[in-house]
Amino acid sequence: MCGIFGYLGTKNTATSMILDGLKALEYRGYDSWGVAIKKEDGTLFVQKHIGKIGNARIPSFHSHIGIGHTRWATHGGVTEANAHPHIDCTGKVAIVHNGIVENFEGLKLDLQNKGHRFSSETDSEVIVHLIEEIQKTQSDLTIVMQKLRSKISGMNALIAFFPEDESFYIIKNGSPIVVGSVDDDYFIASDASAILPYTNNVYFLEDNEMLHISQSGISLFDNLGAKKIAKFTKLSYSAKSAEKGEYKHYMIKEILEQPKVLKNIIDTQTHEIEIAADLIKHAYGTYLIGCGTASYACLAGTYLFSKIAKRHINFAIGSEFSYLIDFLKENSLVFALSQSGETIDTIASVKKAIKRKSKLLSLTNSEGSTLYRMSDTNLLLHAGTEKAVASTKAYTAQIVYLYLIAHQLADSLDDGKKHVTQAIHTIKNLIEQKSKIELLAKEIAKHKSIFILGRGVSYAAALESALKIKEVSYIHAEGFAAGELKHGVIALIEKETPVILFNPEDETYEDTLSAAHEVKARGAHVIGVSSKNDKVYDTFIEVKNCADATIIPNVVIAQLLGYYLALAKNLDPDMPRNLAKSVTVK
Repeated sequence: MCGIFGYLGTKNTATSMILDGLKALEYRGYDSWGVAIKKEDGTLFVQKHIGKIGNARIPSFHSHIGIGHTRWATHGGVTEANAHPHIDCTGKVAIVHNGIVENFEGLKLDLQNKGHRFSSETDSEVIVHLIEEIQKTQSDLTIVMQKLRSKISGMNALIAFFPEDESFYIIKNGSPIVVGSVDDDYFIASDASAILPYTNNVYFLEDNEMLHISQSGISLFDNLGAKKIAKFTKLSYSAKSAEKGEYKHYMIKEILEQPKVLKNIIDTQTHEIEIAADLIKHAYGTYLIGCGTASYACLAGTYLFSKIAKRHINFAIGSEFSYLIDFLKENSLVFALSQSGETIDTIASVKKAIKRKSKLLSLTNSEGSTLYRMSDTNLLLHAGTEKAVASTKAYTAQIVYLYLIAHQLADSLDDGKKHVTQAIHTIKNLIEQKSKIELLAKEIAKHKSIFILGRGVSYAAALESALKIKEVSYIHAEGFAAGELKHGVIALIEKETPVILFNPEDETYEDTLSAAHEVKARGAHVIGVSSKNDKVYDTFIEVKNCADATIIPNVVIAQLLGYYLALAKNLDPDMPRNLAKSVTVK
């Protein structure tokens, strides 16, 4: 949720590099930020702010070491005092932290009784005072940090910065953290994308590891304090895909990139699709799991596997899967979807499945992420960095993967590729006509609620579409199965209420059309999305029939609508309030 960045090296531009690193992590979501940098005179410069970094400037001075942090409030309100970095009573230790110290209340009370003065409401500040307290009886910093690890509980990632020693200690347990190295320069971040402008040579810390970095080099320790070798790897992707370029927002850039992303899957991922299909074919039950947008991709997958491959695939929300694992066997397959590969609820459930010796197949957009590294078999979306908080191209890439895997199981992969190619052409046509969707957004922006209906796989599309709209426009949007209208939903329909119906020309067409008449009779403004117009629609958006791949352009319409609704309401579609791109704490 929070973003961590640190630099130690030979260059005297630590200040600007840390600011740039924090800006690269903005997409994760945050409400405050701060830095701690060692100045030339040896003093520690600390600055904290509420709100966005924007064009913030830090007083100019040379420095080759420092840390920074973007905070998304969990414990304590949004205040400068609660922002990181946190400093001990002596001013000789600074920390930045991502995660939750589960036992902080007892630790804080004990430290206060020993005379420590706290300046924030956060659980994180406990860490720096605990380091200070341990140092009273132990001068060896490595031992100090090992003792710290044994005293705090919960899922955490942190950097402890010792300015006098000019060193960092990095601890990882649950929350992600990665180190980049080039020559004698070291970069630490919550996400490799912030390091890529400087190097693609990285090491992802594993749970219960501790890394010491100084001008002399690095030392890696396991949970018992024994030294290990840090095996750095070269990432295959670059920082270029993370640039906004000529676009006003990342969200519209990423929406428009989808034809290229989806074509790349068709052209280059056949072998990976065959591997995934073979795993599913021989598994004793397959379980699709994911959170948020990924969960709706999983739900769509259950319909696609059922209809195309004639195979039942189980589905559970990542945060709920822990309560549904009693039937997992050694030859069961858990198929986990996560754009970031760091979604904590999915990872926590996956860990329980691994303990039952089930196999793990993952589909992520982040090479080297926690989920990627945990997996027996890992697939990459190759969608390029997704910076907008609301997922767009990663979602459609997930759908294409699932669609093609289903067709591979049915021995009809060529048909699947043909349908996806048709969907790509349809997306291009929608993009060319996006001004029509922009006008629709301006018309319905004044409404308090939007309802989206569909049947079959279009029900899954309705859920994802509603999520996209509510995330970025703050309009109450709900997706429903069209057949559920009479079971309560229809009570919410009022005069002029916008109701979007996904109505592809498949086995659901006539029943969905009946739902259109039902809401129309209650005064709704009916927006039909179909290959076939009908007089019941007040607004019609044509989407050519692409078989079951029609779900892809249908959701792109909702992505564009959400984007233009945000603009109509003068909102930032890239960074919606209260949301984080990567949910790395429970």
